[in-house]
Amino acid sequence: MSQNSKIEWTDATWNPVRGCTKVSPGCAHCYAETFAERFRGVPGHPYEHGFDLRLVPHKLTEPLRWKTPRMIFVNSMSDLFHLDVPDGYIIDVARVMQAANWHTFQVLTKRSVRMRDLLRTKLRFAARKLHIWWGTSVENRKHGLPRIRHLRAAPAAIRFLSIEPLLEDIGTIDLRGIAWVIVGGESGPGARPMKREWVLSIQNQCKDAEVPFFFKQWGGVQKSRNGRALDGQTYNEYPQCNPPGTPMREIRLTVLADIERRYNGQLVR
Repeated sequence: MSQNSKIEWTDATWNPVRGCTKVSPGCAHCYAETFAERFRGVPGHPYEHGFDLRLVPHKLTEPLRWKTPRMIFVNSMSDLFHLDVPDGYIIDVARVMQAANWHTFQVLTKRSVRMRDLLRTKLRFAARKLHIWWGTSVENRKHGLPRIRHLRAAPAAIRFLSIEPLLEDIGTIDLRGIAWVIVGGESGPGARPMKREWVLSIQNQCKDAEVPFFFKQWGGVQKSRNGRALDGQTYNEYPQCNPPGTPMREIRLTVLADIERRYNGQLVR
C-alpha cells in the first residue's frame, strides 16, 4: 500500500491486482501501464512482468493491518472488475473493505457492466456500505455515458464519476444517484487537450444537482505548470458521509485468518 498517494483525491492506494488491458480511448496513454512497463524484466521488482494482469494475494489484507483511517483508492494500477479477475477474488477484496470500516475505499472501474452485475448479486453485502464508494470512468460520450447508466443501475450507497481524461464535451449528464464527480485532463507525453468550456459545463451541472465537484487538474505534458485552479478557485469537494468506523479486533482477525487459510499463507505479515 502506498500511504502517501500523489493522486489529488485520495490518501493512499491499494493494489491487490496489478496490470490491465485497454478497453476504450481513455486508456490510450495509461499512466499505470507506462510506469509498470519501465520495470518489465527487472528481477524481483513488483512489476517484473510489466503490465500483465496478475493477482497479488499477499496484498489482500493490507488495509486490515493499517490502523490509521485513510481514503484508499482500490487498484490504482489495475481494474478490479477486469474479466480475468475471478469473482471469488473480487469477493475477498470486498470482504476486506467491509471489515476495514475505519477506512474509506474508492473503487473505480471501466468495466461498469460487471461491477453493476456483481453489486446486484455476489457483492450485495458490500454495495450499500457508506465507507465503500463505487465509481466509473468517463472520457467521452460513446464509452462514458453508458457507464454512468450502468453505475446508476447498481445498488450502491455511494456512486461517483471520474471524468478523466475528459476528451470531449460530454453534454448533459444524468446525475441522479451520483454522490461525487471528479474532472481532470490527460497528462504526460502526448496528452490530449481539454477545453475549459467542457469543464464548466460539468461543473454547472454538478452545482445545479448539488453534487460535490472535485477538479483534479488541467493536465498537459507538464501538468504542474497548468495546475488545478478553475477560474482562480480550487475545487476539493467530497461527499458527506458518516464518520469512519472503529477497528473491531474480532472481525478483523476473523477475516485475516480466513483469507490467510485460503491463500496458503501468502499474506503480508
